[in-house]
Amino acid sequence: MCSTGTLTVLAALSLTACGRAPDPGPGVLIVSAASSLTTVIEPLVQAFECDTGIAVELNLAASSTLASQVLAGAPVDVFISADHIQMDRVAAAGLLRPATRTVLLSNQLVVVAPLEPPVLPATSPDVLASFERIAIADPVAVPAGVYTRAYLESVGLWRRLEDKLVPTRSVRAALVTVESGAVDAGLVYRTDALSSNKVTQVYAVPVADGPEIVYPVAVTAASADPAASERLLAYLSGAGASASFESAGFIMPKARR
Repeated sequence: MCSTGTLTVLAALSLTACGRAPDPGPGVLIVSAASSLTTVIEPLVQAFECDTGIAVELNLAASSTLASQVLAGAPVDVFISADHIQMDRVAAAGLLRPATRTVLLSNQLVVVAPLEPPVLPATSPDVLASFERIAIADPVAVPAGVYTRAYLESVGLWRRLEDKLVPTRSVRAALVTVESGAVDAGLVYRTDALSSNKVTQVYAVPVADGPEIVYPVAVTAASADPAASERLLAYLSGAGASASFESAGFIMPKARR
């Protein structure tokens, strides 16, 4: 039943929690992907394994962590970042195959709150001022946090809210913090909000008003199997995968709509 992928994903997650990339077995593609892709990338990779017979090991973490792993020489075949900044770090070191780099997906920032107590939907980002503690991803190192800060600064809310913000190690961690009720609200990706039945969406940042949130992807220069890696990229850019991404709330790049 092609269940091997589930085991490799779990193994990679346990290592990534310690900041290390997994050590691949022979003939296994290592895909380092931004943690905000977790719920949709796992089944897609498993389907790819079943369709092609190519084994894949997923390494899921904040994009900054993944980029640092590649820069440190970790064995990675495909890197999917949640912003251009982290991908550019790797590219600047000459560790990508430039011709393979493309934008896979886009996303959107939303404000979420725990289900209890109920919070009514809002039409303005000013609703954030009504909360006492707001979870966000690390605004210095994590793409979702960088996007969040850029947006809050653009609407004049960063300084007003700075003392209320609770930085977390990733956007998924920010979501979990909201789900637990430890904070009153959080700024996460739309896809994270849709993946949870423990939060409610309070406000969606209009795509035209927010930062351009993109997920670039590329094959690394050190890939042990560039052909298989490019085959995976083609699979993730195909119609079937695009439908899965859209169902999860991702936005397709204009060139692929």
